Amino acid sequence: MVDHRPPAAETEVELWLMRLDIDAEAVGQVRGLLSGDDRQRAGRFRFPRDAARFVVGRGSLRMILGARLNVDPARLGLVYDAHGKPELAEPFDREGLCSNLSHSEDMAICAVARGRRIGSDIERVRPLADWEAIAERTFPLQETRALRGLPEAERLEAFFTCWTWYEARIKASSEPLDRARDLASSDGWTPRTLRPEPGYLAAVAVEGPISRLVCRAWPPGRA
Repeated sequence: MVDHRPPAAETEVELWLMRLDIDAEAVGQVRGLLSGDDRQRAGRFRFPRDAARFVVGRGSLRMILGARLNVDPARLGLVYDAHGKPELAEPFDREGLCSNLSHSEDMAICAVARGRRIGSDIERVRPLADWEAIAERTFPLQETRALRGLPEAERLEAFFTCWTWYEARIKASSEPLDRARDLASSDGWTPRTLRPEPGYLAAVAVEGPISRLVCRAWPPGRA
């Protein structure tokens, strides 16, 4: 029997954890890596803190991908799909490197895989008065019922566990959130739920198996 599974090195997933709140001088240095389009996007934010976080996130994505491709991050070409997900443009996409960046407040994660679609999501676990209404609109009925059946102290974390998984899954395939109900089956996809920092939940969804999930801090060497 022929084994059609990809080699182990191709089934590894890298997950980079980063802080987005850095000093103004460092933000200025990272801004120099961005394309004109991304600088315009940063300029549309109402609050300077949100603009700075966007700059750091997109700049860090460029540095991570540039390091993996041995390319100056400022030279990388990125294109955006209909939902705003950045992807490598030609000729930088020839090695099949796929990534997804997600942030919540001052934390962000960047998931990277080779030759396979990948999505990620991170959320700060916080009180939500309308979590049940959100679940009814987004999750399959059986999951909403399961959440209601949990002890009250467990519902919020369970909700965010479901939410991050669906967000990661739809980002991987670039589909709108209102399709989440149709993605209840994880057939062909491998989900991973993580707790990258106290008070945060994250998820990664990758097409096919994960032989190893490597979690690192960005920039390298940060504690």
